[in-house]
Amino acid sequence: MSQESYARDLDRNPANHAPLTPLTFLDRAASIFPDRTAVVHGARRISYRDFDARCRRLASALAKAGVVRGDTVSVMLANCPAMLECHFGAPMTLGVLNTLNTRLDAAILAFTLDHAETKVLIVDREFSGVMREALAKASVRPLVIDYDDPEYAGPGERIGSVDYETFLAGGDPASQWPAPPDEWDAISLNYTSGTTGDPKGVVYHHRGAYLLAQGNVVTGDMGRHPVYLWTLPMFHANGWCFTWSVCVAAGTHVCLRQVRAAKIFELIAEHRVTHMCGAPIVMQTMLAAPESEKRPLPHVVRFFTAAAPPPAATLAAMRAAGFDVTHLYGLTETYGPSVVNEWRAEWDALPADEAAAKKARQGVRYHALEGLDVIDPATMKSVPADGETMGEVMFRGNVVMKGYLKNPKSTEESFAGGWFHSGDLGVKHPDGYVQLRDRSKDIIISGGENISSIEVEDALYRHPAVSAVAVVARPDAKWGESPCAFVELKAGARATESELIDWCRANLARFKCPRSVVFEPLPKTSTGKIQKYVLRKRAEALPAP
Repeated sequence: MSQESYARDLDRNPANHAPLTPLTFLDRAASIFPDRTAVVHGARRISYRDFDARCRRLASALAKAGVVRGDTVSVMLANCPAMLECHFGAPMTLGVLNTLNTRLDAAILAFTLDHAETKVLIVDREFSGVMREALAKASVRPLVIDYDDPEYAGPGERIGSVDYETFLAGGDPASQWPAPPDEWDAISLNYTSGTTGDPKGVVYHHRGAYLLAQGNVVTGDMGRHPVYLWTLPMFHANGWCFTWSVCVAAGTHVCLRQVRAAKIFELIAEHRVTHMCGAPIVMQTMLAAPESEKRPLPHVVRFFTAAAPPPAATLAAMRAAGFDVTHLYGLTETYGPSVVNEWRAEWDALPADEAAAKKARQGVRYHALEGLDVIDPATMKSVPADGETMGEVMFRGNVVMKGYLKNPKSTEESFAGGWFHSGDLGVKHPDGYVQLRDRSKDIIISGGENISSIEVEDALYRHPAVSAVAVVARPDAKWGESPCAFVELKAGARATESELIDWCRANLARFKCPRSVVFEPLPKTSTGKIQKYVLRKRAEALPAP
């Protein structure tokens, strides 16, 4: 029989088809587990019944304020209940949620507000100063709503026309939100960092958010009623979609405004946290905490890390401390992580250093991702799975962005050849696992030889005195460019430039070793990523080696 025969008189209808949207996760959790704790914030506890009602109130109030399908609701919030409510309330209006990076300056924020055509802006009092300046620079004139978090006691003023709780009081807790007419409709807008020009607006759709959120639950083995600690900023790729994932399993969101080791250990112990996420800097913060700040873990805590490949030494130390670390990988353009280092039972028997080396690989695709490969961008053919031949890591599937807002040129370039081009260079191992070697812009070409900055960094991380390191290219009269290492030492530790260079020579081919080492604090983004573009400028200004 033909497909036409199977399709004849068998059309989509409300009984057999509904657009996929993560908004249904909260609706289900609230109807089945209304009394379970959905959100913890300081002394505050919010049940699923009340969480759902507050999200509906927000949606209703936003609709009364004129928000309609496709309107942008921008928020400048810390990891707090209002941020979670916005992840459901804003798209319940068919509007689009735009979470602003709390570390950005006024000029970039003004660009973002204008580019997103923000209609409503919700501002945490902590960030009112920079947002007042951004609004003065911007052309848009959104409705501004102040959020005053009881857990924040620092400086800041109200800059809006109404406060958040008063605004919510005008909404209906029983309002019925409409399903998106098309699951391809935008649900959120996330801007890239803008380190090389204006930021690009990455557009997510309801379908992708639904699939990646469920993918996190499967990949993270979250089970029923997980307790998730928010050490990852919710503004970062919508908290890697865990803002929606936790509600799939009717779990508990434990909010945390600032990443501080003592508070992290306190909350893990008090709430029996089961899962958390963060960049390697979060792990390093926890490991470096004095013993007086640490608490015994109530059980093994699942920790998901992404960003730069974690140093093998850090992974080994986390394992020894009782954390089960899973390495994820992805980009803002792939809804956060969509690649996982899927652990194999036989690797448990490996020596600690070999197991940590396995952990440092990026891994294989999520269930929700249809295609992951390492491809030669010139030929668009897969590279050999030999663990040596480098190519560009590329993605394909339902958890790849719709594209860049109002930027058809960049969208077209990123999707060339039917794949999303990540800009990351990597290799494919014989077992199919992908491992990053570098960002294409971070490869150092010295005397015609390609040097992976990640490989040099990993060697330096193994030195007992090194806390953090970044390696970038430095202009070199003889070799064109050569590796320059910027290093932070552990508290109380000592090391010299010659000592670290000799260490590298004992662990790497000589041409890969840094010719210079600079000891200074490393500049980082709000999500813990080291800002190599800042270090490149510093390296360029150094005297010739």
